[in-house]
Order: sequence, then structure tokens, then C-alpha cells
Amino acid sequence: MATVVLLSARLGAVLPAAAVPALRSATAVLATAELADPAAWGAGPLVGDPPAGAVVLTTDAAHPVVAAAEVVIATPEPAGAALLDAVAVMDRLRSPGGCPWDAEQTHASLLQYLVEEAYELYEAVEDGDRPAMREELGDVLLQVLFHARVAAEDATDPFDVDAVAGDLVAKLVGRHPHVFAGSETVDTAERQQHRWEELKRAEKQRESSVDGVPLGQPAVALAAKLTSRTARAGFPADLLPTGPGVGEELFALAARAKLAGVDPEAELRAAARRFAEHVRRAQRAAAASGADAQPQDGDAWRAAWDAVEADGDGAGRAQASSALPQ
Repeated sequence: MATVVLLSARLGAVLPAAAVPALRSATAVLATAELADPAAWGAGPLVGDPPAGAVVLTTDAAHPVVAAAEVVIATPEPAGAALLDAVAVMDRLRSPGGCPWDAEQTHASLLQYLVEEAYELYEAVEDGDRPAMREELGDVLLQVLFHARVAAEDATDPFDVDAVAGDLVAKLVGRHPHVFAGSETVDTAERQQHRWEELKRAEKQRESSVDGVPLGQPAVALAAKLTSRTARAGFPADLLPTGPGVGEELFALAARAKLAGVDPEAELRAAARRFAEHVRRAQRAAAASGADAQPQDGDAWRAAWDAVEADGDGAGRAQASSALPQ
């Protein structure tokens, strides 16, 4: 009976340490047909059944020799190894002979998809839909891989996915000295948040507490972020925007929510989604009663609305999920 060493097609020329003793004592080292460059492993081709005491190298887990083996030694893959497959697929799509649509995309043309996929993931998290979360996380990852692949082709300032990952690792390590350097102690999440901002401010040499806040984010989230950033800098709440204008009133409400520990963006989204669902149910109720599914006047809408509330759904009325202090 032979010993089979199941190599990783992802990791290339990586030999599991557990295979070394078997290779040293092998009567022959053979390789299945799909193994690239078997001579580099000092292996001959596998023809027929392997002789007793032989070691067979393969990357095909479904090969018959695996099922018939006395011992199978697999190459362990680290967490994240499948990301190599994702990078390879993205490269194939973008390369000559790949997908024409993928080949035409630019950073600018991809922006709409970046925003859409982020919000689809947001919605999946809101709904607690784990299969959707898994899918949407993949779609967000695709945006990262796509932009990195486009960036690698830039003639003047190229960078690739490894540079992106390397910068991320350096940032995470540098902003967690209590974890990776042991040079300080951080014992609460709140303290870590403050320490993160301190390190980021020093690293980026920012002059203002609001530098780096992305101004393109939704307005309610932007107001909340500006409020939290300035609050951490000791900015007095009475200097936040106030006034009779709609913008000032909305800012003041978002700021009050954030200072009370409530996420105003999430709260507004939840209220909007409850309202949208109530509208759908009201229109279904109208259609079920034989009325127009698209009510055209206030009385018809109220009748449909009340029909839904009679079923015990009060989502269409004022419903505060997080009351704010006055």
C-alpha cells in the first residue's frame, strides 16, 4: 500500500512537514498527471497502481489513488487560503481573453457597485439574514479585489492586492500596540476607541478633529460622525448647529441621538423600513378587499392603513424605538 501526499493547488510548492519522513523512506516517489512539474519534486509519473512503500504526490483529492491509500498526508492551509482563489479569478476576468465587461471597468465606473454592495450587506445584517450576509460579504470583497486589480494596471502609480493587504496589516498592528507590542494596557472598548483616534491623528498628522471624516456619507450619518468626533475632542454640545432651518433641526436631532448613545442613521433606516412595509401591507389589504391597490385619495389610504393596524401592526404610526432625552 502506498502513502499519498495531498498537496495544495493554492499554495504551490509547499510540502507538509509530516510528509518528510515518508519521502525519506519511500521505495519510489511518484506523481499523478495533474501535478505541475513533478520533476521539481523528484517524482516520476504514476502509471497504474503504485508499488508497496511508494509515496504518491497529488493535488487531486478525488483521484482513485487517494481512496486506495494506506495513509493520506494533507497539506494544511491557513485561514484565508481561499482568498488566493478569489484573486486568481479576478486576474483571469481582467486579463486578455477574460471578460470584456470586467476589462472595461475603471475605479470611477465601479463606484456605484461599491455603494450598492455595501448597502446590500447593511440590509442583510439588519435583517439577520446569514445566507445573505455571507453572499454580500463576498460581493463587498469583490469590490476590493476589483479595485486592487485595476490599480495594479496603472502605469504611473501601480499597487496590487498584496500592497493593500500589507498596508492593512501595518495599520492594524500599529494601532493595537497593547496587543502586538505589549507596550501599553487597554482594558475597555471605549479606551481602545479613544486610543485608535489618538494613534490615527498622530500617524496622519491631522490638524483638526474632523479631518478624515468622509463627507460623502449619508447626511444623518455624517452629522452623527461629526458630533462624535468633536465630542471626543471636548467640543461643547451647545456650540453644535442650531437654528430654525430644516438642516439645523435635523443636525440637532442627529447630534442629540448620537450623544445619547443612539445611532440616528440606523434608527431612521429602521423607521423608514417599517413605514415601507406598512405601505405594502396597506396596499395588499386594499387589493384583498376589492379596492384599488393604489389608493388615490386620503380616505382610501386611511381605510387601507387602518385595516393593517386592525391586524395588530402599528408600524405605520409614530413608533419610537429609542426615545431620546429631552
